[in-house]
Amino acid sequence: MTLPRVLVAAPASGHGKTTIATGLMAALAARGHVVSGHKVGPDYIDPGYHALATGRPGRNLDPHLTDPSLMVPLLLHGARGADLAVVEGVMGLFDGQIGGDGFASSAHVAALTRTPVVLVVDVSHASRSIGAVVHGMATFEPGVTIAGVVLNKAGSSRHATEVVRAVERTGVPVLGVLGRDQGVSAPSRHLGLVPAAERDEAAAALDRLAEQVTAGIDLDAVLDVARTAPALTEDPWSPADHIMRVADNSPVVAVAAGRAFTFRYAETTELLEAAGCTVVPFDPAHDRRLPDGTRGIYLGGGFPEVHAAALSANTSLRADLREAVLDGVPTVAECAGLLYLCRSVDGHPMVGALDADAVMTPRLTLSYRRPTLHGDQLLGAAGTEATAHEFHRTTVTPVHGDRPAWSVDGSAVGFAGPTLSASYLHLHWAGHPQLAQSFAGAVAAAGPHTGAVAVDVLPQEPATTERLDDPLRHHGDAELGDGLVDLAVNVSRLPRPDWLERALAEGVAASTSYPDATAAHAAVARRHGRGIDDVLVTAGAAEAFLLMARARRWRRPVVVHPQFTEPDVALRSAGHDVTHVVCRAEDDFALVPEDVPEDADLVVVGNPTNPTGRLHPAAVLRALCRPGRVVVVDEAFMDFVPGETQSLAAHRVPGLLVVRSLTKLWSMPGIRAGYVVGDAAVVADLRVQQAPWSVSTPALHAVVAATGPQAAAETYGRARQVEVHRRVLVDGLAELGVPTAASSGPFVLARAGTGAHARLREAGIAVRRADTFPGLDDGWVRLAVREPSVTRHLLTTWGVHTACT
Repeated sequence: MTLPRVLVAAPASGHGKTTIATGLMAALAARGHVVSGHKVGPDYIDPGYHALATGRPGRNLDPHLTDPSLMVPLLLHGARGADLAVVEGVMGLFDGQIGGDGFASSAHVAALTRTPVVLVVDVSHASRSIGAVVHGMATFEPGVTIAGVVLNKAGSSRHATEVVRAVERTGVPVLGVLGRDQGVSAPSRHLGLVPAAERDEAAAALDRLAEQVTAGIDLDAVLDVARTAPALTEDPWSPADHIMRVADNSPVVAVAAGRAFTFRYAETTELLEAAGCTVVPFDPAHDRRLPDGTRGIYLGGGFPEVHAAALSANTSLRADLREAVLDGVPTVAECAGLLYLCRSVDGHPMVGALDADAVMTPRLTLSYRRPTLHGDQLLGAAGTEATAHEFHRTTVTPVHGDRPAWSVDGSAVGFAGPTLSASYLHLHWAGHPQLAQSFAGAVAAAGPHTGAVAVDVLPQEPATTERLDDPLRHHGDAELGDGLVDLAVNVSRLPRPDWLERALAEGVAASTSYPDATAAHAAVARRHGRGIDDVLVTAGAAEAFLLMARARRWRRPVVVHPQFTEPDVALRSAGHDVTHVVCRAEDDFALVPEDVPEDADLVVVGNPTNPTGRLHPAAVLRALCRPGRVVVVDEAFMDFVPGETQSLAAHRVPGLLVVRSLTKLWSMPGIRAGYVVGDAAVVADLRVQQAPWSVSTPALHAVVAATGPQAAAETYGRARQVEVHRRVLVDGLAELGVPTAASSGPFVLARAGTGAHARLREAGIAVRRADTFPGLDDGWVRLAVREPSVTRHLLTTWGVHTACT
């Protein structure tokens, strides 16, 4: 059989195999080719991206999990009807099973399938030396043909030209060059890349990647390489050739799916269907019960610890599944399935069909295994041998039940019985069809599951939120109380860096004399490329708003809401009548400059805005500026935005002021430290209103440190960490069906429903009520972004205590 094909490999992990291989699949599919995507090794995540790129199931080729003799048949089976196959390698080209002399490596699979290799090389840290790397890779092992090279992460055209010349000396053609672009990389998770099913933006990212690959790689040359692959004489693998049909009445096997359960081999369900079963997917996070007529259950791998809140909140499905397992419905649970059947995962209630608990650990377990069935059980007779893979960062206590599932290196692991097999081991049933045969036979003999009585949370009277005499003076710290988990205060919980601690200590030591703000003003001016007259250091943003309110006799001050209420309070305290311009939720809280009254001589707007997290484009805010008007942009949370995009602090525009705070990101709310930067004439008016020595010496030392060169790199790192942690919160709320406003800050505004604020407080969690912000009602709450463990506690509690909203 003629099958054009290439295998995309690299000298080591991290060179961009997944990016280039997936990009090639997407680019070739966009050209109209029918592309079959494959992955060397036991990986589940990369095939998810391959499926998204090709529109066909992603397939795995692993000589350990199946057998070397099955590599070509499985390749041909997966590529039925395709124009060509693109195979993504694993690790470095020659890296395989430890101690196996390259067994199960990309090179091993390339040799078994007679597939030419396209080598992806990260050239970001070398130039001519890349030629030596390619020469060594090309000559290292006979039988492996490196037919082309793609240079990844080139720094410039000059750099790329130097590398191309060096590689061409080896006789291996360069098929393309890609520059540095982090916009198309997949975000990491504790086990590797985030599954495509969890990335709503994955399709758009693939479109961008396909465009880049098309622009940077000669696709015709890649196709020419693929067509050099020799014909294959083996027959395609067929599930019907490896399993007997056990039923003609199509018994239903419920297969866990959804965002929490994305790991399973395509051949697993194909074997069950060939045996006469009907495979019906269900989503444990959302479906209220098992599929009708369920007579077997397959719980594959995934990330239940990440989606623990949604899984735990679905009490109806958990009860139904527990009853099914305990009533003897044949059930196979691999890794994530094992965790889901436990009593709990990191304290979150799970199904409870197993007397065991699971917790996250810092240690990654990653290894090929050769297990044997410990005793007679659902998957076969005692002593049955298999090959498997283990990949997790959790532990289960106890590690096995009274009837262990497997023996691995002399140790008993897992839980088993006549109708159960649950363990950490991932098995590829195409390599062990007898396991699928045993399971299918048990399913055919089982009666249908009748279902448990639904145990949904009963509706309850909405909790009431206390009325406030002066809502505008309500702040997040007022939400706190003894024993409450704090998701109300928007202050980073990361420890302060050593250089900041030293600066604060030096500030305390220097407090024997009156404060001198000279050095702090100079530091802020350097930070933003401004003159000294453009800068005023203040006791946090709060003092800046008081000075602003008193600086002039404002005729018509406007505050854009929903917004931090301090500007309103300051203006009203100074005797001004304030006009509100309210951004609407249905418009994603976007600001329309035309909504601001033309006669407004003062406009105050946050960016990103507290509490919505809305990051307004700089151009929109600049459009507010005009002669005779002062525009104050509150950038108290701008340092939480990686790269501080859309900041106006460096813009020289008449009448424009930017207010910054240093207390949130640097975990020092008790040190009131901030500043104003902008139009020198307006800054001068504020300076006149400032009391002498209003900023303490420790705060001044903190300003110097937090605007200096040491702070710059760490600011970006902290902001990126908040970005990652915010995604955990937003994704978790989405799984619970809770809408959120798009946020660029260290907080998220959630449409929680009436009474959610009080109900969460009763459950031990403090969140910021949002009805004190003009433009919002008590159906909203603001949630501080916290580390994932705290977020998951919130989400689990939310699922249990706010289900009636």
